[in-house]
Amino acid sequence: MKAAVVVFPGSNCDRDLAVAFEQAGCEVSMVWHKDSALPEGIDIVGVPGGFSYGDYLRCGAIAAQSPICQAVVDHANRGGYAIGVCNGFQILTETGVLPGALLRNAGLKYICRTVDLQVATADSVFTEAYTAGDVIGVPIAHHDGNYYADAETVAALQDQDRVAFRYVDNPNGSVADIAGILSENRRVLGMMPHPERAADAGHGGTDGAAVFRALAGLVTAA
Repeated sequence: MKAAVVVFPGSNCDRDLAVAFEQAGCEVSMVWHKDSALPEGIDIVGVPGGFSYGDYLRCGAIAAQSPICQAVVDHANRGGYAIGVCNGFQILTETGVLPGALLRNAGLKYICRTVDLQVATADSVFTEAYTAGDVIGVPIAHHDGNYYADAETVAALQDQDRVAFRYVDNPNGSVADIAGILSENRRVLGMMPHPERAADAGHGGTDGAAVFRALAGLVTAA
């Protein structure tokens, strides 16, 4: 399985994400934000965490205008797989690939710790290695992780079983305790917690590794 990891000025989890993909058996290409096309034959695009463009203006808003993001949007629109983590989740909402927005944490403080997540659905390639209802420990590190969507959108996410992960003890005020969501075709995942930081025993936990092991089994290229 071939993965591409996008690198923006300010990305600081791009290599972590690449290592998580590689340890799962994926071939990884790093892609610069000024590139206008993804490498040929890419199965999945990883949009990493960090502070793209220093989080100036609004988290992910400037990165969403980078040349590579149009290629990411095109990839998603033709049914390609993508995962956005933390700042990557913010960027995917800013591009419109995923609904909603990430606001300042309810407590207006940066939060960095491992939290308990409930797997809300196992019906996606990202979560199929878990059982719905499982509780896993995954780190968070964000100031703007408060997921918001209007009531109609939240109802649609819940009715369509598109909430991937929920916080057990909501740390940031996210609506409906949402920590991660799926696209309508279930091929794009956005989540604030960092599964790539819980993919190796040396990190203090491996609860996130199943996300990448499942992705490595993908055989369908878009």
